[in-house]
This record gives sequence, structure tokens and C-alpha cells, in this order.
Amino acid sequence: MASTFRRIKPAPLTERVRTREAFTYMYRVLRVIGWLPPKELFWRNVYSIWTFVFFVIVVFYLPVAFLISYVTEFRSFSPSEFLLSIQGAFNVLGASINALITYNCLWRLKKIQTIFDRLDERLLNDGDRQKIHDIVARCNYIFLIYTFCYCIGVAVQTGVVVSGSPPWAVYIPFLNWRAGKVKLYIQTILEFITVTFVVLHALIPEAGPLLFALIFRKHFEVLKDHIRNLRMDPDKTEQENYEELTNCIMDHKLILRCCDLLRPMVFNTVFVQFVLIGSILGLTLFNILFFANLWETFCGMNYVFILFLQTFPFCYICNLLFLDGEDLANVIFHSNWVDSEPRFKNTLINFMHHVQQPIIFKAGGIFVISVNSFITLDIRGRNGKPTMRVSAVNKERYQGQPE
Repeated sequence: MASTFRRIKPAPLTERVRTREAFTYMYRVLRVIGWLPPKELFWRNVYSIWTFVFFVIVVFYLPVAFLISYVTEFRSFSPSEFLLSIQGAFNVLGASINALITYNCLWRLKKIQTIFDRLDERLLNDGDRQKIHDIVARCNYIFLIYTFCYCIGVAVQTGVVVSGSPPWAVYIPFLNWRAGKVKLYIQTILEFITVTFVVLHALIPEAGPLLFALIFRKHFEVLKDHIRNLRMDPDKTEQENYEELTNCIMDHKLILRCCDLLRPMVFNTVFVQFVLIGSILGLTLFNILFFANLWETFCGMNYVFILFLQTFPFCYICNLLFLDGEDLANVIFHSNWVDSEPRFKNTLINFMHHVQQPIIFKAGGIFVISVNSFITLDIRGRNGKPTMRVSAVNKERYQGQPE
């Protein structure tokens, strides 16, 4: 057990750790859901069957099954059962769309990890390596927390069966859960398995961008240390100092390249998540206040927590990334450049001018992903207004800034 979860603690500096190891547990989930085929041709063909089964269940069957259940058994739903089922239906639909988007963007994630390998070559001392060791452990720990919270959420929702109805009332052919307790329990078990498939697919587009953004920030921190140390070694010549500056510029370009690779993915997936919040948060709270019993209220609150977990952490880290860009310009300005040669000064000035362009992510090309946008959307969702807009503060802050 200890060896299985050893990546949640920082490794000693005597052990070589690469940034890509921050995705150890995420890649294990990718293998489970059929997104990482083996290299051998025979096993690759066998594995493709597993991939196909997962996609059929998550992307095609479950969204259609929810719709069929509403058509065939709409009169049988109580208000609370229907609202709980609607929550699951919207989440399944969002997970299906995000699964397709993320699967098509897997090559981008692999390309980012290749760039991380290049950034790892620029770790100059034990302090730099310790930062990477820390972020690798933190990212693995965060992914396990997400996995635990999502699975607990499914288990809590499954507990609705004690009230005499299945958790989501999904249509399953040739099975009528109203025909007796045995069929009710069979329905519940099948729903639990299929929705767990959905949760595993949802983990990648919802936790993955957060992990990448955290690593971007950590490499920014390493870059800032390198800039602070420019021309601080009296034994280095001006040519060597200039080469160090150009290396810092290359590191910055690599980080920006990583952001550019991630941006098309979050452009779509975060937009889908925001639409879910804007569409059903008010509906969930309405159910809790007027129709739900004690257990259903607990399930609804758990669902609201999962909704916040899907979006708020990434919005917060995006805010910090924006501030990192601003702080990097200040670090460059306060570095030891005053008595440097003209070539060094000119290059540093151009570098400082370039880093002032903010690092921002947009959802659906409509609004900047930030805490301010999240709060605006949350308030409108609780007021029963699912439409989305960027607040005036957000518009003023990012107006005219490049994407």
C-alpha cells in the first residue's frame, strides 16, 4: 500500500523526479478507462474493445437512457426524484461532451509533458529540484482527493435507494425497478457501475487542467529564481550571463507554449462546466428547499460541493497565473542589470516588455476564467438565471489584453 501511494509525498533529492510524474495516478485512471492503449498490436486490439465499451456507456448510452426514462416514466416521478435525476442527467451529458473533447486533446497533454522534460533540464540546483519534487507530490495528492470526493459523491447518491427509489432512475432495458426490491437493488447496482464509469471519465477534464496550471505556476517560480540570480555570480563573464538570460527567455517561451497547448482544451471543457453550474445550481437549491427529504437534501448539498470542486480551484489558479505574469515583470526589473552591457540591457528590456502580456484562459471564447467570473456565475445560478456574463470588473481588468 505504501509503495502504491508513495507519490503523494515529496521524494528525497537523491531520487530523480521528473515533472511528468505529477500525473502518475491520472495516467492510471486513463489506462482503466481505455485511453492509453499498449504498444503491442495484439493487446492494443483487445484494449480497443475496452475503450469502445466505455465510450458506448458514457458518451452514448447514459444520455439517451436518461431521456428515455423521462419519456416513459415521467408521470411516475415525484418532484424530488425528478430533480435529482435531472442533476445526474446534466452531469452525464456534460461528462460525455468533455470526454470527447479531452480524448481528442490527449496529444496536447502528451506534448505538454514533453515540454516539461525540457524544462526539467533547466533545474540548476537542489532548490529547483525540491520545488519540482513538492509539486509532483502535491498534484498526485490533489488528483487522489478529486477521485475520493467524486467516488464518495456517487456512493452518497446511491444511498437514496433506502427511500425506495433508484439513485438516478436511468432507463435499463428489460428491467422494471418498481416490480420489487430485488429488481430495485439490481437497478441500483447497475446505475452505480455505469455512473462510476462517468465519474472516471469526468476526472480527466476536470482535475487535469488544474494539475497542469499548478505545474505552470511552479515552473514560473523556478524561472523567477533564475532571473533573480542573473549576474549574481562574480566568476561568470558577461557572455555567460547573457546566455543565462537567453535561457530564461527560452524557459518563459516554453511555459507559454504549454499554456497555448492547454488553452483549446479548457476553452471547451470549462465552458461546459460553467453551463452546468448556470443551468442547474438554482434547480438543485430549489429541490433542497422545497421537496427533498433529509437524505435527498444531503445528496443535493454533496452535488453542489462537487459542482464547486469542478470549477472553482481552476478559476483560482488561473487568477494566480495572471498575477504571476505581473510579478515576473517586477522580478525582471529588480534584477541585477543596471551595470550590465548594452546587449544584456536591450534583451532584458524586450523580455520585460513581453512578459507583461497576461496569461489568461477563456471559456468558450466568451469570458475570462477567473474567480470573479465564477462568483458572477454562481450568484446568477442561485438566482435561477442560467445565462452567463462577465462582470464589469472583469471586463475592465482584461479589456484589450491578448488571449
